[in-house]
Amino acid sequence: MSQSHRSLTRLLVDSRSASSAGFDTVRTEFYREEFVKHRECLLRQREAYSECTISEMEAALRRVMARIDELCAQGNVDVDLVVSQLLQSFDGVTKLSAWADPTRIH
Repeated sequence: MSQSHRSLTRLLVDSRSASSAGFDTVRTEFYREEFVKHRECLLRQREAYSECTISEMEAALRRVMARIDELCAQGNVDVDLVVSQLLQSFDGVTKLSAWADPTRIH
C-alpha cells in the first residue's frame, strides 16, 4: 500500500464521527469508497494530467473526505444530491465511470 493511500485511509478513519450510526454510517462508507476510487483512478492516470490538476484534485478530495461524515450526519435530504454532484464533478476529470466493467454491473 502506498504512503499516499495510507495517508488518505488515516484521514478517512480520523474524520469519522463517533455519533454516526445505522444508515448514515452505511451511506458515509459508500460515499467514502466512491471518493477513494476516484483518487485511485486519478493516481493511475497521473501522467495524463499536469501537476497543478493533480494537486487541485487531491486537495478537493481531501476537503470532501474530511466533511463527508458531517454532510451525512446532518440528515439533510439534499446530501445525496450534493454528494452525487460532487462525484459527477470528479468523474468529469477521472472518467472512472467509463472504466466500469459492464460484465460486473447487475
